[in-house]
Amino acid sequence: MRVTVRLFARLRDIAGTGELTRDAPAGANVGAVWSSLVADFPELSAYEKSISCAVNADYSRFTATVADGDEVAFLPPVSGG
Repeated sequence: MRVTVRLFARLRDIAGTGELTRDAPAGANVGAVWSSLVADFPELSAYEKSISCAVNADYSRFTATVADGDEVAFLPPVSGG
């Protein structure tokens, strides 16, 4: 199955793009999608404990299952006032 991955802020800078397409096995979860990104962009691993994620624009957890055609977004922490 294929999912679209959206990356924001620093994560986008590391990957060099804000949107990627990833193949994932049936029954994969958000964590598996993240792991495939880290395999290609090891610098992303520094953000694993602090990022938020969403599936199809709904905030989610790394344990959430993804389906073919889903959009998975990873958002780093944001600071400011």
